[in-house]
Amino acid sequence: MGQASREFQVMVKPVGAVCNLDCGYCYYLRKKDLYPKTESFRMADDLLEEYIVQHIEACPIELIFFAWHGGEPTILGIDYFRRIVELQTKHRPPGRKILNGIQTNGTLLDEEWCRFLARHGFQVGISIDGPKELHDRYRITKRGESTHKQVMRAYRLLRKYRIECDVLCVVHHVNVRQPAAVYSFFKEIGVKFMQFLPLVMRQDGNGTSAETVPADDYGKFLCTVFDEWTRHDIGRIVIQNFDEAIRPFLGVEHALCVLRETCGDVVVVEHNGDFYSCDHFVEPEHRLGNIRETRLVELLESPEQRAFGRRKQDELPRFCLECEVLSSCNGGCPKDRFSRTPDGEEGLNYLCAGYKRFFTYSRPFLQRMARLKKSGASEAQMRHLLWSGDAKATRRAGRNDPCPCGSGRKYKRCCLGKPSFRMGKS
Repeated sequence: MGQASREFQVMVKPVGAVCNLDCGYCYYLRKKDLYPKTESFRMADDLLEEYIVQHIEACPIELIFFAWHGGEPTILGIDYFRRIVELQTKHRPPGRKILNGIQTNGTLLDEEWCRFLARHGFQVGISIDGPKELHDRYRITKRGESTHKQVMRAYRLLRKYRIECDVLCVVHHVNVRQPAAVYSFFKEIGVKFMQFLPLVMRQDGNGTSAETVPADDYGKFLCTVFDEWTRHDIGRIVIQNFDEAIRPFLGVEHALCVLRETCGDVVVVEHNGDFYSCDHFVEPEHRLGNIRETRLVELLESPEQRAFGRRKQDELPRFCLECEVLSSCNGGCPKDRFSRTPDGEEGLNYLCAGYKRFFTYSRPFLQRMARLKKSGASEAQMRHLLWSGDAKATRRAGRNDPCPCGSGRKYKRCCLGKPSFRMGKS
């Protein structure tokens, strides 16, 4: 078997679940318990090379993307990642491009790390949960100490070296109450790419932990940020949640697995080569094999993995199938489908109330955004027209008519002549 039949992403864990922090809501730290006899969670050099070779062979598109996760991958040190780049260069086919991404808590990044990441074009995801008092609620060291100062130092270094940086903000039961403060903080420090990940920690059957974000509050959080973003920041800031939300109205498939009709294309390779169906299903029953014994492409294409992905769509309750915003969430991530529908059917996503609130609220704006985007409108025009109350304004305004944005100037001398800005990022 050669290349995979579809695009895929591997969250490779070269250091397993090992991390230098003790974040109160981390779901992956306990995955160390799957390997009770393991003394070192460092992916062996020969296995690292074998993984890189198999990943390159399996990739069906020109751009080959590696996503390094943990735990905390920077624990391995720069030399380990220098070796990664050497192996990728050694095995890269002519005419193909390799791109690396790394997800980090940022606390170990320094000038040397950033010079390396910049030199080799790494994309960096860094976790920040907002201003200090909100970030430090859960993102702490193993001694219970604050990490915000360290993370902000790392973020400033990433900006200094012009490294493409995506801020991941976990939305929990505390910061969800302060959407304006969280978003303002990110704007003030110059974040250009961000995503808001809802925290859902299941316990005691269908219950959730105290840290879990209340579902409806998550929807309110997104609505508040969405209002600010559409009024002021379209084209200036990319928010993954909103970039995904507009896709159904553009006739484009979701890029984010939790919102797709089916899943199973974002898998895990652990430190010892074990292959799991999904980062949220690193459990014995979802271990499909090991890349030392079965090639990566065979595991990706296996009937078991295909069935795992299809179950997301096949097991939707009727309440979801009849929902008017189904195409926006497609039932959400299967890991969160432990609630019951109003008529008692199992399989409803815990976040349903929040999803429904946000997608219902944003739908008129997203529809108008899609029309404006398709018509070639600039992001500046979108910011004006989304709140003008007239979705047809751009079509009716002639060059010498008053600009629909309400500036009092002629259309040709106002929004018509404004340059376009970049819109969106998958």
